[in-house]
Amino acid sequence: MRVLIAEDDVDLAAQMVASLKDSGYAVDHASDGEDAHFLGDTEPYDAVVLDLGLPVMDGISVLRKWREDGRSMPVLILTARDSWSEKVAGLDAGADDYVTKPFELAEVLARLRALIRRAAGHASSELVCGPVTLDTRNARVWVSGEPVRLTALEFKLFSYLMHHQGEVVSRTELTEHIYDQDFDRDSNTIEVFVNRIRKKLGVDLIHTVRGLGYRLDPEDGEDKR
Repeated sequence: MRVLIAEDDVDLAAQMVASLKDSGYAVDHASDGEDAHFLGDTEPYDAVVLDLGLPVMDGISVLRKWREDGRSMPVLILTARDSWSEKVAGLDAGADDYVTKPFELAEVLARLRALIRRAAGHASSELVCGPVTLDTRNARVWVSGEPVRLTALEFKLFSYLMHHQGEVVSRTELTEHIYDQDFDRDSNTIEVFVNRIRKKLGVDLIHTVRGLGYRLDPEDGEDKR
């Protein structure tokens, strides 16, 4: 899952970026509203953490422009002002949730997990597909109750597929959602990761849809090659 952090406080931004990366997210950072608007308008994020007090272009203006342009990714707004009117303005502009500074990073992570789950149509923090369970809260995977060890990138890829069960996901889409903006992306490695995950899971869940990508579905009978 890929997240944009739009925050001008250098120390706070660094803490959030580090915390999200430790939790398995691919993370990009913008320090002003203009940069945040550009990234959010051109990159495919699964969620955005948006400070309302950004320089150059304030957070409310950024959010309004995103929504006017049809950008629908979940947005969690941050505000240092404990004002009900600002929270209302942010929600009316298109925000999905808010956190008032100061806050605990654990709360931000929990709210992000919930926003991403709901956007994909999932209510529980545990995603289930056939005998496989993925715990979004603790970044763990089980098959029939037995733990499966995945590398960080394998988990990111599998988590994205689990959030989008039943959908055909292209290699390009997977590449865009598991790597940071400044990472040297190579979509050819996706097939390698998929094959590794298949072997580790030991169950027939990830199916290749010829010429299109992959679909996670325990009932699907597509060719796995």
